[in-house]
Amino acid sequence: MIRKPEVCVLPVAGLSTRNLPTTKVLHKGFMTLNNLPVIQYAVNSCAEAGIKEIVFIYSDDACKNMFAKYYTPAPELEARLSAPSKAELLKAVQDIIPAGMKFSFACQNEPKGNGHAVLMAKDIVGERDFAVMWVDDVYINRNGAGMMKQLCDVYAQRGGIVENIMECKREDMVRYGALIGAEREGNIVRATGLIEKPKLEEVPSNYASMGPYILPNEIMKILPEVTKGSNGEINLTDALNLAAERGMPLYGVLTETIRYDCGTNADLLKANIKLALETTPELRAYTQKILQDLA
Repeated sequence: MIRKPEVCVLPVAGLSTRNLPTTKVLHKGFMTLNNLPVIQYAVNSCAEAGIKEIVFIYSDDACKNMFAKYYTPAPELEARLSAPSKAELLKAVQDIIPAGMKFSFACQNEPKGNGHAVLMAKDIVGERDFAVMWVDDVYINRNGAGMMKQLCDVYAQRGGIVENIMECKREDMVRYGALIGAEREGNIVRATGLIEKPKLEEVPSNYASMGPYILPNEIMKILPEVTKGSNGEINLTDALNLAAERGMPLYGVLTETIRYDCGTNADLLKANIKLALETTPELRAYTQKILQDLA
């Protein structure tokens, strides 16, 4: 039976060294993309898809406390913003927590890989089907349903493993998980497996496994069987491949979204420029003037 995913696992453990020095004291999830914390895009995407619980996988109490405080109501702050002149600010604060959303926490004490991080949510997830998102990547569709909603719609129709994929140049595939035995039909690619960061001469397709993922609960039972990969970590990709080898259907979806990579400071800067120019017409004219002045 295909069940609607009710919970999303968000791994936020780790040192976030690629975003130093800010991440010395602030988790990368709170770095802003177009004036909104990166983590908020993930939570909003889940809310749009009808997911009602977020599980943060944290590494230490400082990390946990940041997310717990941000996603706790702030009645005193809201009271101070109750004046009509501050209505926009009040709405921004109230919109942080989507209606009916629950937040839970599970600790990953050691950096053993993203598959191990997901496994830490096993007791909270229970017997439910679930989603997994990486906060480094933000996907936006301004003309229709968001990323998570699109994936959930495919999952409702087909079940199995459903994930967001991208078509990449062959030489870029060494950076991602790659679909094996890929057969495309429209925007959906059926695959027989996955390989994590293949060598260039071993790249099986141009379809990169990017996430988010919609996963049946069986994946939680398979994760403990996964051994360390070539990177010395327990990879979610390897669990999905093992499930596919055992006959679980695997579908990659070429979603109608734009990806904004926020994984490094340089990537985040580019993402901010791109999204701001796409959504703020007056900023385009301002930018053109700056470029003219610099020429």
